[in-house]
Amino acid sequence: MTGFDRDAVALKIGIFLFVMFFLLGSGIWVGLALLGVAYIGMIGFTSRNPGNAMIITVWTSSSSWTLTALPLFIWMGEILYRTRLSEDMFKGLAPWLSRIPGGLLHTNVVGCTVFAAVSGSSAATLTTVGKMSIPELQKRGYPEYMTIGTLAGAATLGLMIPPSLTLIVYGVTVKESITKLFMAGVIPGLVLAGMFMLYIVAWYFLRPGQRPKPEPHVGFIAALKNSTLLIPVIALVVVVIGSMYGGYATPTEAAAFGVVGALVLAALQGSLSLHTFTQSLLGATRTSAMIALILMGAAFLSLSMGFTGLPRALAEWIAEFNLSPIALIAALTVFYIIIGMFLDGISAVVLTMAIIEPMIRAAGIDLIWFGIFIVVVVEMAQITPPIGFNLFVLQSMTKHDITYIAKTALPMFGIMVLMVVVLVAFPELATWLPDRLLAQ
Repeated sequence: MTGFDRDAVALKIGIFLFVMFFLLGSGIWVGLALLGVAYIGMIGFTSRNPGNAMIITVWTSSSSWTLTALPLFIWMGEILYRTRLSEDMFKGLAPWLSRIPGGLLHTNVVGCTVFAAVSGSSAATLTTVGKMSIPELQKRGYPEYMTIGTLAGAATLGLMIPPSLTLIVYGVTVKESITKLFMAGVIPGLVLAGMFMLYIVAWYFLRPGQRPKPEPHVGFIAALKNSTLLIPVIALVVVVIGSMYGGYATPTEAAAFGVVGALVLAALQGSLSLHTFTQSLLGATRTSAMIALILMGAAFLSLSMGFTGLPRALAEWIAEFNLSPIALIAALTVFYIIIGMFLDGISAVVLTMAIIEPMIRAAGIDLIWFGIFIVVVVEMAQITPPIGFNLFVLQSMTKHDITYIAKTALPMFGIMVLMVVVLVAFPELATWLPDRLLAQ
């Protein structure tokens, strides 16, 4: 094999895929499957001690202070889910969103857009909004595939709308202003959310037989009265966002404020008891442990693939074609979709940017714009099997098969591909706001 392929790239990809599907098909935990694939890669293609490498990598990935915000935001979502706050949120939104074609499915997109500005994490956004929206939409008779699919796609907005961990890593890697990158992510994030909502509207008109029973008509005054139920949730979001954007708290500290605020609001409502408190804490622990194990496996798999040289070999292969800027972006889109099937977004950026950055600079592509492009293609990786992180989180929440969840998310994947086309056609979406604000 190596006589035809010096780095045995095809052989390595084939072995990684075979072991991955074998382990996932055997029914073991996803995190353990990732660790197993990485271990096989280490002992098969490197000379480094795999046990030592795994211990160091797992400890490093799980002891990151940045990740502390994740279980706190998950706990905040569990509190909202197990008290009347989530029900009140739907009562407040229902009179307004039910008038839009597609009805309360829009709460998935609107909720994820708002919470994305709080967490900066796709997993935290998905868990928090999903805990609130899935039971309510199921109860109202919305199709399961639309409920799950729109949630899987909309939760990826946690990577686009600032604060975004992916943009921070990208800015540090290419030595660009993180402030400018944050500004650049606002408009594309809102445009992508709008495209998701248009998809829901299209479903409403194209599939009239799947519409649930319409919500009872509520007059304008009654709708305003119901909107007062949103005040506690809005106040909670304002406290979390305001503490971060005002410079008073880090994301982790803001997440702690969110937990305390959710507990206080639930107590004031009279819906917080010892039982709900205990169940919310246990639920957050279970979900956080599941996500942490997957993150450990993903970190070790990223290390293993880095040692085997697969990401670098594929990037160098693209560089040999000397493509035009648009053709280069098209090739990189396919490249990152493939890479994203096996790596988490941050790892994909770190492992490939050393090769990609000189190509981008040589092609004259704006690095701020390219950062937003990277986030969009990394968002795709969150909902593509076999290692789509949002798919695994949704599987644990809904107990559906991973294949079913991936099928429901396929239209959202197509919308993100369309978003790449929109960014190429209108690059000002990413560059106008940072240029305008910094000029002032």
